[in-house]
Amino acid sequence: MYAKIFKIFSKKCLDVKLKIRLMVLITLIISILISSLTFWSLSIIQEDSIISDRRFCKDLGILLASNIIDLIDTNRQKDLASFIEKVYLSTASIRYILIFDQNGDLFLGLPIYNTKVQSALQLHQNLLQLETQEFLFDTPLINSSKLLNNNIVDIVISLNKAGKILGSLDLGIDLHITLSSSRLIRDLSIFIFVSVWLMVFIGVVFNTLAIKEPIRQLSLGIKSVAVGNFTQRISSPINGELKALIIGFNEMAEKLQSYEEKNVDKIILEKNKLETIVSIIADGAILVDTELRILFVNKKAQEAFNCLNMDLIGSSIYCYLPLHVSEILFPVLNNLVESSYLHKKQSQTKEIYINIDYDSEKICRFLLTTVLDRTLKVLTGVVIIIQDISREAKLNEAKNQFIGNISHELRTPLCNIGSFLETLLDYNDTLDEEQKINFLNIANNETKRLSSLVNDILHLSRLESEYEYKLEYIDLKQLLYNIVNTSQIIASKNNIQLIIELDPNINFILAHESSLLQVIANLVSNALKFSSYYSKIVLRAYLLISSETNLISTDIKNFVRFEVIDEGIGIGDENQKVIFDRFVRIENNIHTLEGTGLGLCIVKNILSKYDIKAMVQSQLGVGTMIWFNLKHMR
Repeated sequence: MYAKIFKIFSKKCLDVKLKIRLMVLITLIISILISSLTFWSLSIIQEDSIISDRRFCKDLGILLASNIIDLIDTNRQKDLASFIEKVYLSTASIRYILIFDQNGDLFLGLPIYNTKVQSALQLHQNLLQLETQEFLFDTPLINSSKLLNNNIVDIVISLNKAGKILGSLDLGIDLHITLSSSRLIRDLSIFIFVSVWLMVFIGVVFNTLAIKEPIRQLSLGIKSVAVGNFTQRISSPINGELKALIIGFNEMAEKLQSYEEKNVDKIILEKNKLETIVSIIADGAILVDTELRILFVNKKAQEAFNCLNMDLIGSSIYCYLPLHVSEILFPVLNNLVESSYLHKKQSQTKEIYINIDYDSEKICRFLLTTVLDRTLKVLTGVVIIIQDISREAKLNEAKNQFIGNISHELRTPLCNIGSFLETLLDYNDTLDEEQKINFLNIANNETKRLSSLVNDILHLSRLESEYEYKLEYIDLKQLLYNIVNTSQIIASKNNIQLIIELDPNINFILAHESSLLQVIANLVSNALKFSSYYSKIVLRAYLLISSETNLISTDIKNFVRFEVIDEGIGIGDENQKVIFDRFVRIENNIHTLEGTGLGLCIVKNILSKYDIKAMVQSQLGVGTMIWFNLKHMR
């Protein structure tokens, strides 16, 4: 009978697939390895724990003995009892503390009712019998025992001082050893071994009975739907989440089949609309149908017309556009819709520019593109793309203004030069020497003016590049005197007094010498142009923070405020905002324009390289002060 059973079992084993055999073998090896490693690890932990516990108990006993030996030697029983009680109450792991005198009698103990007292008394009797072996009293005796179902480590320590035996200390410590039982290690290893096999078995059974077949059917169904077979259905008796997934698949297949049969044209139409919008969605986008009802609008377009958090779908676009925008946009939209019926084969695009908000000067470009059905070639809607080009418009305006200004500034001296030279050529014989020299001087001055203008433009272009100045120590006092000496001739002609007011505490400033020289020279030149006769121009520099002593010479400690103050015609409030722009010139007291209009623009650009800004304070008829701050070096 046993032979027959063995034969049947062997036949069944041969029928088992190789994959299952390998899985069983791997599971067996893994379970044995995990159980063995667990057993070995717990055994090592147990041994280390026991050694550490004994060492800890020994050290604790020696430490306690060293603290009470003086109290026993001086017979301070009250202090001894207080100390022992404090240690006992503050250390939860100490179960009892017993102190014996040199005769082996109990001298003091906590708690006094502990049953360990009897065994401790017996141990002390044995110690007294070995009194001649003094080494025993220098070595703690450690013993493990059971007390009230707890693992107690009992430590007996001799109390010796200067060779004199004062008694002994018996200390019981509960260390809560949880891994001391070999049975626990064995049971835990067996449990892990069985758990591994149980988890593998449950996983195999679940995979075989609950997942494998439904997933196979679901995979086949997905492949069928992927190739366009929407009639595929899955039937499975399984319950749970997998059943819900199968039901969802069947519902999806039914809906796809329904869409395929009834709404193919509509799906293609919606797809065309979405593709058009997605391709140009970076700016504001609105999609309207042939009756100008909104089918889609993105957030950018809603922001442009202040329609955020509003449901616009299905509404007429007329309801949400400003009146002046509607008056410009709708004729173009209507024209697109009408012309699309005449030109059915191609899409049409119109481009218009509208100032949406007059207060903020916000200009937008509207791109209107018709959307045609790809198959029927009929109009299905119009896409409106809204692009904010306010910055581009301002740049174009600035460019045009710059070109106009520079053309005018270049043409004027060129015309003057040409006129006087032409006069010299035509009337050379009739003009006297003084007139010829006068004409040549005028042409020469215009040439200098033209050269100065070109140099200013080139310098301004260089300043607006990414070039950075190398800052160094500059003697501000010497710099100011050089500028005053250079400007003194022009100032003397108009009886204008140039005054330097320099704080004596200022030593050096951190700047680029040639660029700072040009800044101050331009400011002084402007002040001279617009100052009246017998007036004053003050160049003032002072520290913003009072100086401190004992400073390192290379430290930047203060800022120097530099001011150019004149008593000229002043600058109105409306002009103070634009005087640092290109080609901005202010009329003087006889209503003539002075200079190229680039001086203060150059000042602004140079100071921007220093990360500072020039400030202006002025009053008409009183004068003007322009100031900025520089870093002071000590």
